[in-house]
Amino acid sequence: QVQLTESGGGSVQAGGSLRLSCTASDYSSYCMAWFRQTPGKERQAVAAICSGLGRTVYANSVKGRFTISQDNAKTTTYLLMNNLKPEDSAMYYCAADLGGGRSHSALESKRYKRWGQGTQVTVSS
Repeated sequence: QVQLTESGGGSVQAGGSLRLSCTASDYSSYCMAWFRQTPGKERQAVAAICSGLGRTVYANSVKGRFTISQDNAKTTTYLLMNNLKPEDSAMYYCAADLGGGRSHSALESKRYKRWGQGTQVTVSS
């Protein structure tokens, strides 16, 4: 069973940067994604990266500030977050589609079958 482990969260001031990492126990996914959630709100897609063409997609709220990437083995997925804003504060979750869920777009949570435990990001003003 694929396991996802996130790391890299923390507390930063507005305008700062963080890089999140998600390590998968093996490579078996077509798309990997990052989502975020704050208490009382629905989980929100942040960014996704899909194999083959190395295609990336981003939520409008993070375009130009966040970059999703993978290592060559595609077992570690990164989220580089620049120019962080207080509204970026959330629990960030890594997700893997395990090769399925292709009836859903890369930014839909229903596509993803495996989730990490989350890593907290707090941005202060």
